[in-house]
Amino acid sequence: MIHQNFECEFYFIRHGESEANALRGYMEAFDLDTPLTAKGFTQARLLGERLRQDGVVFDIVYSSSMRRTTQTAQMMLAAMGEPEREFPRIDAIVEQQIRGWHGVRTEEALTPETTAYMRQKAARFVPPDVESSRLAQRRFANRLEDEILYNRRLIAAERPLRIAVAGHAAAPRCLLQYILDFDEQYIWKMSLDNNPYRAFGSTAPAGFPST
Repeated sequence: MIHQNFECEFYFIRHGESEANALRGYMEAFDLDTPLTAKGFTQARLLGERLRQDGVVFDIVYSSSMRRTTQTAQMMLAAMGEPEREFPRIDAIVEQQIRGWHGVRTEEALTPETTAYMRQKAARFVPPDVESSRLAQRRFANRLEDEILYNRRLIAAERPLRIAVAGHAAAPRCLLQYILDFDEQYIWKMSLDNNPYRAFGSTAPAGFPST
């Protein structure tokens, strides 16, 4: 922070249900950049309508660069009465990457041994070609701080800002652990589901990346 009087209110928004979320039994969908389902578009619209009813107006809106998050932000803003509003799509706030498990069945990836090891290592768990929670946290937090907290141009007006960040589930949980400094074991225990059915099945630690 470079100004002691700077105030900022953040809205961290998970995208609506995506095609990957609706696919059960897999750790990660075959297509990393899946779009929203019809239900996901409805969820985003209802969110925008609620925000508009509550009189919420965002000074800044950011989105991850994935289709499901940009679609969520677009639908939300349209329902808020700003259908033509543009916003930055940022690679650094995309979901925690688990490329090594794309298209892999849950029971094949999360054996009892792997699950026990995940719980032991917590945020530092790094299976083959999978981004640890710690790395996801670093890239998200670094970009947010550079973009806002240490941005002299942005805070020059010295006025409160209301900022929306349309993102995912696991990456924002990692960021919240960085901000609040709670036990990193709780990263996986925080639920940010947009689907009543878990995409990764009952054997995964609660809150593990579900795109």
